[in-house]
Amino acid sequence: MMKLSYVKKAIITAACVALCVVLPMAFHAIPNAGGIYCPMHIPVLLCGLICGAPFGLLCGLLGPLASALITQMPPMAYLPPMLVELAVYGLVAGVMMRFVKTKHLYADLYSSLVAAMVAGRIVAGIAKALIFAPGKITLAAWAGAYFVTALPGIIIQLALIPSIVVALEKAKLIPARYPKKRG
Repeated sequence: MMKLSYVKKAIITAACVALCVVLPMAFHAIPNAGGIYCPMHIPVLLCGLICGAPFGLLCGLLGPLASALITQMPPMAYLPPMLVELAVYGLVAGVMMRFVKTKHLYADLYSSLVAAMVAGRIVAGIAKALIFAPGKITLAAWAGAYFVTALPGIIIQLALIPSIVVALEKAKLIPARYPKKRG
């Protein structure tokens, strides 16, 4: 099975970091769109699924940092918990794709994607409650911000990300996870 080279993974990661800057700019024309549609999550999750855990983690750290430095989105007050959340997304997406092998690409993608999305939200909530805003966040506020408000973004991510990965495979831009045997 053909694998992505380190250089190709680095290029894809750099493209995903760039998307972390560009996508939020498009969405932020709509009030509160960042928290609702979570545009930066898409490239980070894609990077983790395609390039693996180390590159996903790196994208999850560099993407929001680059965006904050270039566009001031997210604002510096929101940056630390967002760095934690997105780093966990990229890391867990990559780890799950490495170890989940159901022999069905969509099953692998969805299980990895959902695990990453849940883990990132839980870890970010814990970090916010214990480090970034101790005593100021309640369970209801966490659930509201990370699940209820973000529901449109969650739906978009679940609808788009697996299809993008499959399209990239079909276009032979990334190696097939389960190559068809010639027979």
